[in-house]
Amino acid sequence: MRKPREEMIAETKAKLIAAGRLAFGTVGYADASMDDFTAGAGLTRGALYHHFGDKKGLLQAVIREIDAEMTTRLHQVSAAAPNRWQGFVAECVAYIEMALEPEIQRIMFRDGPAVLGDVSQWQTTSGCIAALSRSIEQLKADGVMADIDTEAAARLINGASSHAALWIAKSEAPEETSRRAVRGFRTLLEGLCVKS
Repeated sequence: MRKPREEMIAETKAKLIAAGRLAFGTVGYADASMDDFTAGAGLTRGALYHHFGDKKGLLQAVIREIDAEMTTRLHQVSAAAPNRWQGFVAECVAYIEMALEPEIQRIMFRDGPAVLGDVSQWQTTSGCIAALSRSIEQLKADGVMADIDTEAAARLINGASSHAALWIAKSEAPEETSRRAVRGFRTLLEGLCVKS
């Protein structure tokens, strides 16, 4: 029995994203070829063009998939913390530390910005700002965070964590840079904490 069309489309897209992710994660965007994606997925170039437009469109799809996985992991980190403030800090720090992971480092923090431009302009960034804003509102309502403009705080925290991750990804000594970035970032966040 033949699969429904929607299922076949979803499978084709998933195969291309998996092949693109493998190629981008191992050889990088610049050295990955259209043939890498299509041969790896057992599909034609036509399928790639049809579903993603081009190599850049495929990179955007791969970034959306990785971003969703990162978000799930970050929520788990936050949920495991003993309180909301510690969860907030742990989630922000975990995001920065993810820049040490080779696939995330290459795709999200090296090739992504080089190909797609400023991270602050990516579609996924607005979701991050919204999530940070919700967390900040809760922390302010709990009396844990200083009375600060919510959107400004969300954008500043997002910018600081994104730039810290980019710094790590481009560093000659990423482990040391990560330690420095996390120390500095924790100090910044502690300045927003209302001491009881």
